[in-house]
Amino acid sequence: MGNKDTSREVWASGDSYEPYVGRWSRIVAQKFIRWLALPEESQWLDVGCGTGALCQTILDLANPQKVRGFDRSEDYVEYARSRVNDLRAVFEIGDAQALPVDSETYDAAVSGLVLNFVPQPSLMVAEMARAVRKGGIIALYVWDYAGKMQLMRHFWNAAEALDPAAHDLDEGRRFPICNPNSLAALFQSSGFSGVEVRPIDISTDFKDFDDYWSPFLGGQAPAPAYLMSLSEERRAQLGERIYNSLPFALDGSIPLVARAWAVRGTR
Repeated sequence: MGNKDTSREVWASGDSYEPYVGRWSRIVAQKFIRWLALPEESQWLDVGCGTGALCQTILDLANPQKVRGFDRSEDYVEYARSRVNDLRAVFEIGDAQALPVDSETYDAAVSGLVLNFVPQPSLMVAEMARAVRKGGIIALYVWDYAGKMQLMRHFWNAAEALDPAAHDLDEGRRFPICNPNSLAALFQSSGFSGVEVRPIDISTDFKDFDDYWSPFLGGQAPAPAYLMSLSEERRAQLGERIYNSLPFALDGSIPLVARAWAVRGTR
């Protein structure tokens, strides 16, 4: 399953990505790693490691022998190297569809929030499977863009109401692989045994509108890239429409939910 052109999207600044979804990904990663429950001293491969959120969680919760992370963005790899201070972790530049690793080397190959951005997801999963030993675990998670990833749904619902061109940019429409049936079918067709899919829900509470809105101004990932392509006037119109759609609590905070879909299988 291919994806639409992502050439205008920016994946360079870890400092901008972290407040947007990096901070929430770290919470999902904790539930994800506990769900996998791998033995200590395992060897892990993180495909599309980004800013290092999932690798850091593996180090914190799973006591690995080694965790090796690959990402196509040189800037994210440098960011991860600067933030994850552990000799067991190594970060390198690499293509998820052609991993520069030996076959049957790892106990687990994992990935967070990456699959839908890869041109050929089946190739990425095949490479993850190649890297793990017989009986090893392949697992990943993606946002539920079309459903309960509420911070993005509020954004795209408002954007599409103001701009018909936003329709095709909406991640919920662009990434149909991000649902339980598609993920299960991908893993089953890859020949894995014991395939399981589960939702991981977390609270994404924003202290006020600025806490919600400011990360979109960082320009990292599809929604922020779209926002920063608008004129100041249209950006303000979109911000006002989103403001009026959000469920504010009495104290001015914005309680939202973010759902990720996680899938696992055994090689």
